[in-house]
Amino acid sequence: FKENRKDDIWLVDFYAPWCGHCKKLEPVWNEVGIEMKNMGSPVKVGKMDATSFSSIASEFGVRGYPTIKLLKGDLAYNYRGPRTKDDIIEFANRVAGPLIRPLPSQHMFEHVQKRHRVLFVYVGGESPLKEKYIEVASELIVYTYFFSASEDVLPEYVTLPELPAVVVFKDGTYFVYDEYEDGDLSSWINRERFQGYLNVDGFTLYELGDTGKLVAIAVIDDKNSSVEHTRLKSIIQEVARDYRDHFHRDFQFGHMDGNDYINSLLMDDLTIPTIVVLNTSNQQYFLPDRHIENTEDMVQFINNILDGTAEAQGGDGLLQRIKRIIYDAKSTVVSVFKSSPLLGCFLFGLPLGVISIMCYGICTADTDGGVDEHEAAKKENSDRELTDEGSEEEQEEEKNGKYTEVSDGELKQKDIMEKKKD
Repeated sequence: FKENRKDDIWLVDFYAPWCGHCKKLEPVWNEVGIEMKNMGSPVKVGKMDATSFSSIASEFGVRGYPTIKLLKGDLAYNYRGPRTKDDIIEFANRVAGPLIRPLPSQHMFEHVQKRHRVLFVYVGGESPLKEKYIEVASELIVYTYFFSASEDVLPEYVTLPELPAVVVFKDGTYFVYDEYEDGDLSSWINRERFQGYLNVDGFTLYELGDTGKLVAIAVIDDKNSSVEHTRLKSIIQEVARDYRDHFHRDFQFGHMDGNDYINSLLMDDLTIPTIVVLNTSNQQYFLPDRHIENTEDMVQFINNILDGTAEAQGGDGLLQRIKRIIYDAKSTVVSVFKSSPLLGCFLFGLPLGVISIMCYGICTADTDGGVDEHEAAKKENSDRELTDEGSEEEQEEEKNGKYTEVSDGELKQKDIMEKKKD
């Protein structure tokens, strides 16, 4: 494989035999291989045990399992989308094809526009801008398609200030790239590759982290058709549409169904419906300090965030990380007990029982040892007393010895006094 892989385009799943996510992907991966073969795709589908061939996995920068890569010549493209059959096949067909796909006619343009909610098109001939466009396409082809067309292929309502130009078609309209206002082309395309308003889930939120934007979300219940749920969703949609020129560089707008994911992200219980603004780069979030009644309230809230007057919560500081560890541990324990109480009792009860027995054994051993040491010390003291006292004869001799020493002393003192008198 290592020697001949450049002869073909490969879609490879690098897996580990013990990985639960890899086992979950396996049936999907088999379906991908079968359908790609039935389609007559030039892409070959395979999988490799990264633990057995660690040197090859390391060569391709595999850091986790499963890792899906499309290998095309000297290039290796990471797949970061949902692990579904259709999404993986769409990724393989997009990356395996040409970087820039030409649109030769208006009919072809209309056909492609119906298939893609976001459409990037280069308009014009050879230029430094086209070279930059190709360079960006080689980097971001993993996310979106890139097309080229002549000016007469575009719809009549499109007016370009100058050629060459890069245009994005989305949200029922179009926007032209301006180097002076929009900055680097790669950053602009990365920001514009999403629609102005999204149905946000966990994966989309992860992808939005690459754009550097703040994410303003209406957290609602899609199944709840009450006025409050519908109103907050409409407010976010209106701000995304009517205030695009003011906020699109800094904000992404959307709604999220349910608060389970957002609660785990914020480590807090948000009452829905509500509005929250997330900073995915540093895990901070903003909650409105008053009830959002209309679009003007939402615009004021966003402006407060931009000028720094809105209070930021959360973050990635030390205390917040400790809080995250405690929260994750608590969530894991609760989820285990909810899904299988018997398994939870076994997993957490058995270690606690073993530790309790060990502690009891240690404490018991210390207590017995203390008693033995006390008895030993007591016995030793008794022996010493007997040894020190000795027999009655020895005590009598010792007493007589003391009297003898005193008498001898008195005699010497008398002799000295008599000598002095003489």
